[in-house]
Amino acid sequence: MDIGRNYVRVALADLVGDIVARRDEPSRADHPAELIAQLTGLAAELLAGAGLTAEDITLSVFGTPGIHDKETGALLLAPNLPGWELPGAVERLAEVVAAPYVLENDVDLAAVGEGAYGLGQGVSHFVFVSIGTGIGMGVVIDGRLYRGSRGAAGEISYLPVGEGDPRVNPGRGMFESVASADGVLALARRLGLDAATAKDVFDAARAGDATAGRVLAAEVDHIAHALAGVAAVLDPELVVLGGGIGAQAGDLLAGPVAERLESLVALRAPRIQISSIGPDAVLLGALAVGLAAARDQVFEQTVALA
Repeated sequence: MDIGRNYVRVALADLVGDIVARRDEPSRADHPAELIAQLTGLAAELLAGAGLTAEDITLSVFGTPGIHDKETGALLLAPNLPGWELPGAVERLAEVVAAPYVLENDVDLAAVGEGAYGLGQGVSHFVFVSIGTGIGMGVVIDGRLYRGSRGAAGEISYLPVGEGDPRVNPGRGMFESVASADGVLALARRLGLDAATAKDVFDAARAGDATAGRVLAAEVDHIAHALAGVAAVLDPELVVLGGGIGAQAGDLLAGPVAERLESLVALRAPRIQISSIGPDAVLLGALAVGLAAARDQVFEQTVALA
């Protein structure tokens, strides 16, 4: 399950790795109870359609924004999922399907998905940068996902890249405040562009609108400066851009970001590419993680019964 601010994506897969059923819906993310009810209903629909029951599920994998605080059961650094920062909120995922479950950061899962099924195949050092309603990064080092000491590796939304005082909006990082979809839209409106969404801004830039072009140039600059910091610390071979803005404006961002980055790094800049698996990255990462864990679990059960 990919649990986002705008959409939830749910898939049912067998141990071969084939997805046998799937549903995507607008997310009811405004309240935890509504979201849990939505996920529970979707899981029940998929199981019924496949002729299965909850007892047939070996493992569930959930991808969410933020960091799971295992001591309190809260989801930290996830302002796009209001209410999940409360103690015990994460434990309610156990209500969705009566099976063991794994909770992972969604962008970490996207990096795993890109490594298993996308541009990261065969690349030992790469990062997946998701830019959309929020901003995050999944880090792959020596072919393995790197989480950090508290699971917070890749929280680049808090990089001091952008404008103004980073303490003004403590719920969001400085980089996220200027480079997320809301940040793009806010700048466009300050410059006088009549736009309802970030996609409108990028569409206008693509059509040659001068004001939208200024917004795009600012977005390129913000992303390039953030990636310069990433390159200095991690030295990745590849940067994969994903998320809503990656999907909407990849053709406008990849080349200019790469060009700007060349002037900001000490050595050759990493390759910049747009995700080849797009909005399915988190779901496919959950599939890869789930398959590895579920196969081990089934194997252990088989050995125990032998």
